[in-house]
Amino acid sequence: MDTSKVSSWIDTAQPILIAFGLKVIGAVIAFMVGRWLIHLATRLVGAAMTRQELDPTVQRYMVSLITVSLNIILVVAILGYFGVETTTFAALVAGAGIAIGAAWSGLLSNFAAGIFLLVLRPYKVGDYVTAGGVEGSVLEIGLFGTSINTPDNVKTTVGNSKIMGGDIKNYTANPYRRVDLVAQLAGSADVHKAMGLLKEAVGQVANTAKEQGVDVEILEFNEFGPKLAVRPYCNNKDYWQVYFDTNKTIADTLGNAGFPVATRPVKVYPV
Repeated sequence: MDTSKVSSWIDTAQPILIAFGLKVIGAVIAFMVGRWLIHLATRLVGAAMTRQELDPTVQRYMVSLITVSLNIILVVAILGYFGVETTTFAALVAGAGIAIGAAWSGLLSNFAAGIFLLVLRPYKVGDYVTAGGVEGSVLEIGLFGTSINTPDNVKTTVGNSKIMGGDIKNYTANPYRRVDLVAQLAGSADVHKAMGLLKEAVGQVANTAKEQGVDVEILEFNEFGPKLAVRPYCNNKDYWQVYFDTNKTIADTLGNAGFPVATRPVKVYPV
């Protein structure tokens, strides 16, 4: 082999290799510095959100989103430093994002609604709510769905977008709740006597809110006779106990006082 040609190749390749090596070293240093800056930025953002007492799930999501975004920007910058055309790469990333967004539109809408639920906090874990048409105690608020334990002890997961798109009733938000019940009287019954007896008897039911008292009023008149609205108040945790005990109290009070049973009046047709 001609040694002069080898020397010529070495002389030609040497500056190229040195320049490439310097670029590699520079890229490694840039990557390490960039990663350190990303870690510092995410730490500062996390600390700021902790001071604002944001939900831990929101904090993890925001930190992950910022970390991924900054890492993509860092990689694209390093590729541009090596002379790689990054416009096409950015277009591919954007196109992939649009395709994924179209395919996962339902999940993304649940995800966005989950962020709003965690920020706005219309309810929290442990609250008794009606959300997305499901009533029960909140077990977990996830980024895509909320888990609710219904009164019949069934764990039900409702999509967050369905919850945000409808009405949300939080029964735990207020210190007490009204129990709506009725007492049907016969047409011949003494309405005022029945109202007085029921108000006194229902007021003695365990766990009723004494400060609010008991509302007993005439709700309507129907073919059986007057119908009374019987409405005690109680803490949400005692709702069903007060509900059932009040029903028993209505039956016992009216029965012991000798009130006639409300029956449908017999229609007499002309002969």
